[in-house]
Amino acid sequence: MIIEGFSPLEALYMTVITVTTVGFGEIRDLSVDGRIFTIILIISGLGTITYTLSKITSHFLEGQIGNLLGKYRKKSTKAMKNHVIVVGYGRNGKQTVLELLAHNNSCLVIENNHDLVMDNREQNIPFYEGDATDDDILLNAGIKDAKALIATLPTDADNVFIVLTARSLNPDLTIISRASSESAERKLRIAGVDRIIMPEKVGGAHMAKLVARSDIVEFLDYLSVRGSAPTTIQEIECKNMHEDFNNKTLYELDIRRKTGANIIGYKNPQGQYILNPTPQTKLLPESKLFVLGTSEQIDKMKAILSHTDSE
Repeated sequence: MIIEGFSPLEALYMTVITVTTVGFGEIRDLSVDGRIFTIILIISGLGTITYTLSKITSHFLEGQIGNLLGKYRKKSTKAMKNHVIVVGYGRNGKQTVLELLAHNNSCLVIENNHDLVMDNREQNIPFYEGDATDDDILLNAGIKDAKALIATLPTDADNVFIVLTARSLNPDLTIISRASSESAERKLRIAGVDRIIMPEKVGGAHMAKLVARSDIVEFLDYLSVRGSAPTTIQEIECKNMHEDFNNKTLYELDIRRKTGANIIGYKNPQGQYILNPTPQTKLLPESKLFVLGTSEQIDKMKAILSHTDSE
């Protein structure tokens, strides 16, 4: 036996000082076999101690992170209503969120990448970590109280599944999704999407227009995209319009003189668009106005149509 001649206490003592690398020295001179055994004992002992410590540390750290993330999730979704849920925080998702915030829209991001969530936790953007194809994740993100969902994931199959799930949970939800092919576009429409964006197609058309009508495109981009611009284009829904304004013409309402904002477009209840509507155009319930003006002018127009301004 390698430790022959050692008492049980001496053997235990040698094992402890060897594994812990205290280095008090040997009780007795070891044979060659004893030294080999000691080397093996040191290596295996250090490995065991390292593994044990790593598991203990991991357990406590994961628990703390889980608690923090749980609090973060709860804080992110608390009392959110009439918000926009953005699925995915890649290049398209990030740009979508920036535009929504620029136009004062409340939004929440569902992202499955833990590192991405943690890297952006300091931003003033509510995140919910999880897989948006899971019903519980969408419910916890407030899908039933949301006004819209935008799916920006790069995989068409994931976007289709998310659209199906979201539509089943909230039939009145406005759903916009990214698509990478015409085949995916057809599937998304069957799934119940309201609007489909194909980034490659939109990008190509935009670049072509920059050659053909560069000044017009840049001018429209400045108005409609940059929420910080002094003059913007916004839509005003007339579904909550005061009954006194129903079937009144734009001329009778005299909105341009009262607010300074310009009505550049009109969408009737049947979904037909009228560009540059005439003064004889009548406002109907469930219609929309597309208005060009400053934020103050547009707010004033909203106030008039809701009859909060008696002017």
